[in-house]
Amino acid sequence: MVSETSAEHALGTTGVARMAVGSAESVAANIAWWDADADDYHREHGEFLGVSDFMWCPERLREAEVGLLGPVAGKDVLEIGCGSAPCARWLADQGARAVALDLSSGMLRYAAAANTLTGTRVPLVRANAERLPFASGSFDLACSAFGAVPFVADVGAVFAEVARVLRPGGTWTFAVTHPMRWIFPDDPGPDGLRVTGSYFDRTPYVEVDEDGTPTYVEHHRTLGDYVRALNAAGLELFDLVEPEWPEGHTQEWGQWSPLRGELFPGTAIFRCRR
Repeated sequence: MVSETSAEHALGTTGVARMAVGSAESVAANIAWWDADADDYHREHGEFLGVSDFMWCPERLREAEVGLLGPVAGKDVLEIGCGSAPCARWLADQGARAVALDLSSGMLRYAAAANTLTGTRVPLVRANAERLPFASGSFDLACSAFGAVPFVADVGAVFAEVARVLRPGGTWTFAVTHPMRWIFPDDPGPDGLRVTGSYFDRTPYVEVDEDGTPTYVEHHRTLGDYVRALNAAGLELFDLVEPEWPEGHTQEWGQWSPLRGELFPGTAIFRCRR
């Protein structure tokens, strides 16, 4: 049953479709979705994410522990798809000059409130990751923890824009749902261990209203798709991190669970250099 406070209820979502969706439809659907879902999302996940903490993924991989970005003090850093921007605030607290970008005004409302709460006031920018509103060579580092990349129709445009705004030698590190998860249902239990789809089917996952208008869009790419798009943008992939499920971690997050995490990866983190 759909809650009357849910994004599905607010947007009139009635079903799921698998169909081609372009950039304009993806942008419109995901602005509407994340604006409508911001309250529920933070009620459910706010404590896990924190207000000034860099959590890469549901497997609890923290930047403070793994250092995938390297030293950040004194660096200009762009977070893409920041949500409420806990990662950007953590970066600022470590001495970085961090800027946080997101498509959703609903999510940035939470980011602004957390800026006030913590006193760490990172600049917040509302924009589409396919067209970054920054001058070329503005940043030393760019990062994204499950933001933007899965939700855009043209990931090549995102990577090209990231390469443009990075300085030579700058790095781009981003986490997404591991592409192999596409073949399984979004279910943390035993039903989520059954293969029900093709890894090679790139047709987006789309939720629609009664008129067939997309209310949520998520795009699938294979590992090879990501590598080719990164290379085409002039970005060198030098590491791919597939976090294992940590011992003693019992919290479920959507499709992530101890049952699934012990058997196959849920997250892929790409580390690239311009």
